[in-house]
Amino acid sequence: MTDPIVVLITAPSKEVGKQIARALLEQELAACVNIISSIDSIYTWEGKICNDEEVLLVVKSRAEIFENQLVPAVQAIHPYQVPEIIALPIKMGAKSYLDWIEAVTKRT
Repeated sequence: MTDPIVVLITAPSKEVGKQIARALLEQELAACVNIISSIDSIYTWEGKICNDEEVLLVVKSRAEIFENQLVPAVQAIHPYQVPEIIALPIKMGAKSYLDWIEAVTKRT
């Protein structure tokens, strides 16, 4: 089994989030994408503190396809100049769920 990961991606709207989610699923780069609506993001950009309403995508995938496939796929669609695309390892999970992530995502 390869290393399962959770990828966090913010997007400016639910519509953009759904577009990214569908692309990742169609390209077999994710097993599942949850979209959490209406998060309040406060961040620094170009020397200013900004506050925007965004959505958060919670993507279940695998580490081996993150850097060379998942990240470029998101960047090709995402409207932000520097989108948040970060991965966290899944240390433990139900074996059947982790097996499913591996089974439905692309082989490199």
